[in-house]
Amino acid sequence: MALSARLEIRQGQGLVITPQLQQAIKLLQLSNLELEAFVEAELERNPLLQRDDPDADIAAEAAAEPAADEAAQAAEAARELDMTHDEASPGERATGDAPETVGAADAGGAVDWSKAGKGGFDGDLEGLEAAFTREKTLAEHLHDQLAGAGLAGVEAVVAGLLIDSVDEGGYLRLELAEAAARLGCDEALVARVLAVLQGFEPTGVCARSLDECLMLQLKERDRFDPAMAALVANLPLLARRDMPGLRKACGVDDDDLREMIAELKALTPRPGAAFGGEPAQPVSPDVFVREGPGGLWHVELNSDTLPRLLVDQRYHAHVSKAARSDQEKTFVSDCLAQANWLVRSLDQRAKTILKVASEIVRQQDAFLAFGVEHLRPLNLKTVAEAIGMHESTVSRVTTNKYMATPRGLFEMKFFFTSAIQSSEGGEAHSAESVRHKIRQLIEAEREEADVHSDDRIVEILKGAGVDIARRTVAKYREALRIPSSVERRRTLKVAV
Repeated sequence: MALSARLEIRQGQGLVITPQLQQAIKLLQLSNLELEAFVEAELERNPLLQRDDPDADIAAEAAAEPAADEAAQAAEAARELDMTHDEASPGERATGDAPETVGAADAGGAVDWSKAGKGGFDGDLEGLEAAFTREKTLAEHLHDQLAGAGLAGVEAVVAGLLIDSVDEGGYLRLELAEAAARLGCDEALVARVLAVLQGFEPTGVCARSLDECLMLQLKERDRFDPAMAALVANLPLLARRDMPGLRKACGVDDDDLREMIAELKALTPRPGAAFGGEPAQPVSPDVFVREGPGGLWHVELNSDTLPRLLVDQRYHAHVSKAARSDQEKTFVSDCLAQANWLVRSLDQRAKTILKVASEIVRQQDAFLAFGVEHLRPLNLKTVAEAIGMHESTVSRVTTNKYMATPRGLFEMKFFFTSAIQSSEGGEAHSAESVRHKIRQLIEAEREEADVHSDDRIVEILKGAGVDIARRTVAKYREALRIPSSVERRRTLKVAV
């Protein structure tokens, strides 16, 4: 077969990831702190942008003349650096049969994020390098240990809340009763999870007081005997150097007391201090959820975290008249197009976040009303189909975005849970609720004859409409750190 060259014309559709769409995708996934930094940089770079601040209007008008000179100087600098204007890039469309060319003023149109797929963009290499070279924070260190602790379901949610409530010194600043009330679970469950966290490194972390912190460290060294316990319980006497009172409380002589005090001084009163390499960043909610009349939930954006920008049309008209060459006119036109794009993109970003958050609240209203055990199975695809967006768009919206609810502050990704199908063809069950049912069945065992095997648990759950395999029950039981039925029978037999 002979090979020959020929020309062909084909027509097709495709997604063109333009530079502006790349920036829009990046803008969507920024947290409110990162967005504020981005907006500040744009305000410094683009003279046609200004904050929507009524108090600043008078000052802006007074500074119009000096600002015009600054814009002219910027245009002159652009000419000297031989900056060229890419006319094709603003005219490319996100979707369509073929690229079209439009004016620069139209380049600031709203971005259709509902059709934005997995388009990539070059990340910030400096930020990537900083992420790998900075010191790990205490919270990150604890979360890393949590991943291998075997906690799952409700316990993992409780553990995450407790870790987020640990201060820079390593102390837990949240009452167990308050944590239980926020999540709608038993205080005994919170106490069990706290006991696991207090076994993490550094020793003494997650303590609720100095006494408890020292006690954890002494127990780890196997030195928490009755005399040392009495010393830890009487720290005010030690602070006052009341040695007779300490000898009486501990029941030891002077030499033993001096040794015990020396051991106490060798401990670390602030176990989290070694992880103070990075200041804690405050978390501000992007969305507020409040209960309204009739059990309805109201979702609204946090206006304090939304940048308010305007395009200074008056200043643009003033600068446009001063532009002489084609390059100067192009520079001013580009600034106008970028300013229009940013204002509209910020508005579209806010609407997208509100749309996704409202659908999450609609899907997880049972959690808001009754607690963490009532989380429904939910994935990105369900939310994306409900609001007519791409899954990757929902993923970006829920990354580093926080929702303030009556039960606490949660990242939006918290509300996405895996599903277990119903054996009766009804509504699926969330994995967390199934784990909770398994724990309830096992905790109800009081006698040796009441112990349920994994097969028996499968039968009980299927009778309740949960279609689950025996290996899944075993996996959930092990994740909950519950021993096998043989070990539980042995324990109950010894107890009797």
